[in-house]
Amino acid sequence: MAKWRAADIPAQAGRTAIVTGTGGLGYEDALALARAGAEVILAGRNADKGGEAVARIVSEVASAKVRFEQLDLASLASIRAFADRMAGKRESLDLLINNAGVMVPPTRQETADRFELQLGTNHLGHFALTGLLLPLLRKGKDPRVISLSSVAARGGAIDFDDLNAEKSYKPMAVYSQSKLACLMFALELQRRSDAGGWGVTGIASHPGVSRTDLLHNAPGKRSGAGMARSLLWFLFQPAWQGALPTLFAATSPDAKPGGYYGPNRLRETRGYPAKAAIPPAALDAAAAARLWAVSEQMTGTSFG
Repeated sequence: MAKWRAADIPAQAGRTAIVTGTGGLGYEDALALARAGAEVILAGRNADKGGEAVARIVSEVASAKVRFEQLDLASLASIRAFADRMAGKRESLDLLINNAGVMVPPTRQETADRFELQLGTNHLGHFALTGLLLPLLRKGKDPRVISLSSVAARGGAIDFDDLNAEKSYKPMAVYSQSKLACLMFALELQRRSDAGGWGVTGIASHPGVSRTDLLHNAPGKRSGAGMARSLLWFLFQPAWQGALPTLFAATSPDAKPGGYYGPNRLRETRGYPAKAAIPPAALDAAAAARLWAVSEQMTGTSFG
């Protein structure tokens, strides 16, 4: 796995991938997959940004099979509409990369369904999306679901007594909880797939510390975190490199079901894909099962 790069992606011709998020890591995922021959559906909220991303990919890869589809992960209605469109257009799906995310908005915000924004977008939105796309995934060839976690998950805890951060909102603590939930979801998805014979592989990844617009978009460019992202840009590895653990998890025959991958250097903050350390909290199977049940109830989504 030493210095695994996008050039090492096996041929993806005949495979279809959905990638959530049109910029940063999502863009790099889509570009690399299109270059390897996959049909790519880039899903995001903003049609203008989605169209620009598609145009950029086609300018890089003339033969690219890529298109944009509107999807707002902060709205269950939008998620259901997207899944219905996919079911109407497709017979199967081979790869789902749950990449899009929100990071540390300074004040508590809510999704259209009254979920705290970070939990609602990062975890619950992708949970619902995966459940609704599961019938298509089960018909795919070597279907994989990749869930994006973060180094911040190390400090995360699932607060079942205040999951929506209604009693107390601390931006980074809530972000860490959401990213721990994403990791726990990937591991629990693999357990349930094994038990239920779904044939779907669940894997998690994280990008280390990468140069994306997350810190500019949520806390803002003038926030402390946003200023650090702007002025200390050299401490963040480029987005193409941050995308590598996800691309490894999504395509490599060496990626293990129920695995977790991140960069290999400086406490997993930068480098090339390697096995990542799973925080002890993510290994609590009872908590993962409880989180799954609560997520089903909150989103009205069943994987049955």
